[in-house]
Amino acid sequence: MGHVLVLNASYEPLNITTWRRAMVMLLKGKAEGLEHDPEKTIRPDHFLPTVIRLRQFVRVPYKPLPLTRRNVFHRDGHACQYCGFSGEPLSIDHVVPRSRGGTDVWENVTTACLPCNVRKGNRTPREAGMPLAREPRRPLGSLSFEANRRIRSGQHQEWAKYVIGA
Repeated sequence: MGHVLVLNASYEPLNITTWRRAMVMLLKGKAEGLEHDPEKTIRPDHFLPTVIRLRQFVRVPYKPLPLTRRNVFHRDGHACQYCGFSGEPLSIDHVVPRSRGGTDVWENVTTACLPCNVRKGNRTPREAGMPLAREPRRPLGSLSFEANRRIRSGQHQEWAKYVIGA
């Protein structure tokens, strides 16, 4: 059916869960429904929740988003950061080349089409005369990253008011 955004008591996004788990939390009184899908009902008197808020504050440790090809492509909108091309094939480019001491960190990797990656070669974007469309940076966190992806795809527009950067 769908996914549900779970907010802490402070309205901070905690995770994305299934509608079944969300309904259990609602029925047990551990959460309250903030947004509902008016077209989908669980029972005649219960609409499918899309955003719930926990009644008690939960402390959650920070978990950084792993640096993977898929996550870099998603961060950059599946588009070359040099020319804007958004087709296939795309590659990962190191802003400061590895041969010059560049490392595999969020701030040094970006999405590039193959022609731009080859043209840039073993140079920095400034040396190659190829400015980046967006400076690469670490995403806020895995939850906001995933929630933003779903909001942009049009699946859960009602989440936008609860997620930073949406």
